[in-house]
Amino acid sequence: MTLRRTALHGPADHADEATPSSVAAGRTGSWAEGTPLRWRLALLTFAGVALAVGAMTLLTYWSVTTALTVGVDRDLDSQATVLLNRTVDPFYLTNLEGEIQQFKAFHPDTRVSISPPGWSFSRGDVIPVGGEVHGASGSERRSVRTVGNERILSRSDSVGGTVVLAKDMKATHDLITTLASVLLIIAASGTMLAIAAGTLVATAGLKPLKRLQRAVDYVAETDDLRPIAVQGNDEIAQLTRSFNKMLGVLQESRTRQSQLVADAGHELKTPLTSMRTNIEFLMMLNRPGMGDRISEQDRQDLERDVLAQMTELSTLIGDLIDLSREDAGETAREPVELDAVMESSLERVRRRRSDIDFDVDLIPWNLVGDQFSLGRATLNLLDNAAKWSPPGGVVRVRMTQLSDDRVQLSFADSGPGIPPDDRTRVFERFYRSPEARSQPGSGLGLAIVKQTVVRHGGTVRVEESDDGGTMVVMELPGKPQVEASR
Repeated sequence: MTLRRTALHGPADHADEATPSSVAAGRTGSWAEGTPLRWRLALLTFAGVALAVGAMTLLTYWSVTTALTVGVDRDLDSQATVLLNRTVDPFYLTNLEGEIQQFKAFHPDTRVSISPPGWSFSRGDVIPVGGEVHGASGSERRSVRTVGNERILSRSDSVGGTVVLAKDMKATHDLITTLASVLLIIAASGTMLAIAAGTLVATAGLKPLKRLQRAVDYVAETDDLRPIAVQGNDEIAQLTRSFNKMLGVLQESRTRQSQLVADAGHELKTPLTSMRTNIEFLMMLNRPGMGDRISEQDRQDLERDVLAQMTELSTLIGDLIDLSREDAGETAREPVELDAVMESSLERVRRRRSDIDFDVDLIPWNLVGDQFSLGRATLNLLDNAAKWSPPGGVVRVRMTQLSDDRVQLSFADSGPGIPPDDRTRVFERFYRSPEARSQPGSGLGLAIVKQTVVRHGGTVRVEESDDGGTMVVMELPGKPQVEASR
C-alpha cells in the first residue's frame, strides 16, 4: 500500500474554543407561575392603564394647583405694586384710611396693611409678616407664604414703603378640593375601564392561542400529524407555521421509521427463510438412518451456506443499527482528525484485502463531528472500492483541500463501474443494482455514508474513475491542521 501524507504550509489557524455558559439554578415558584395567562395579561393591561391614568391625574392636580397659586401671587404682587407707587403721593396719605377701605371694598377677600416711607407704624389690618424674604437691604424686598387659609405677600420698595396683603384662599381651596374630587372620579372610572379593557384584550388576544391549543390537543389525542390551518400573518400565525414545520419533521421521521421497518422486514425475510430451510435439512440429516442421503462434501457446503447466511444476517443487523443511529442524530460531537480516521479505516481494509494495492494521498485535516460515524463511512467506501477491484488492482484515495474550510476525498477503483442511471439511486436504502445482487451485502452501506456526510454538513456523489471504474467523491467541512513542527 502506498501512503503519502501531504503537509500543509501556512500559519496556524487560531480558533477560540467556545465555552458553554453556566445555566442559572432553578427559580423558586411565584404567583405568576400558577396564574392563568389570561389573568396575567388582564392584570398587566390594567396595571399599565391604571398607572397612566394615575400619573395623568397627579400631574393634572399638581399643574392646576400650581397655576392657581401662581395666579393668586401674581394678582397680589400687582396690587402691592400699585399701592406702593401711591404711598409716595402726599394727597394719598392724607386719606390713607379711606383709601384702604376703598381697596377692601373692591377686594373683599383681601386684607391690607400699608406703612408709607418714613413711617414707623402701619395702617389697616394687623397681618403677621414673615417667611423667606427675597431682595437685598436697600432695594425692593418681597416675601410670600401661606398661613391658615390666607396667602400673605409682603412688598417693600427702596424708599422704605411696605405693603402687606393677605388674600383669603378658601374659594381657591374649595376649587382645588372640587378638582381633586373630579380627578378621583375620573381616575376611578379610568381604573374600571382599565379592568374591562384588560379583560377584553386578554380574551381577544388569547383566542388564537386557544385555537392553537385545541389543534395541538387534537394532534396529541388522535396522533394525526396534518398541518394546522394558518390564519393571518401575526406572531400566532408564525408560531403556527413553526408548529407545522415540526409536524412535518415528525411525519417525515415517522415515514422513515415505517419505511425502515418495512424494508428491514423484507430484507431479513429472505436470508431467514433460506437459513431456516438449510437448518431444517441439516436437522433431518442428523436423524437415525438419514446420514447417508447426501455426500460429505454436500454436507460441508450446506454448513458453509448456513454460516454465510448467519454472517449476512449479522452484517444486515449491524447496518440497520448504524442506520438508525444516523437517523437519531443524537451522537456527541467532538474534534476529529479526519486523516487519522482514514488511516485507521485503511488499515482494517488492507488486512481484509491483502491482494489489493492502496495508493493513498492524505493531508492533515480537522473537523468537529462523530468519529465513529466518519470511520464507518470511510470504511464502507474503502470496502466497496476493494470489493469491486480485481485481484492485483489498485484503489486510489485522494484527499484534497478545496478551500480554507472545505476538503474533498475521492475513492476510485478499477472495477466495472456504475451506470449513470444508477449513480443517484445507489445511496437509497436497500437499493442494489443488478450487477451487485450477486455480491454479498445489505444495500445499506452507501445509504449510511450519505446520511453521515450530510449530517456533518458535506456532500457525496458518484462519478467514473479514470480507468472506467467507480469513483465516490465526498466533501466535508473543517480546517487544515498545521503540523507541530511548523
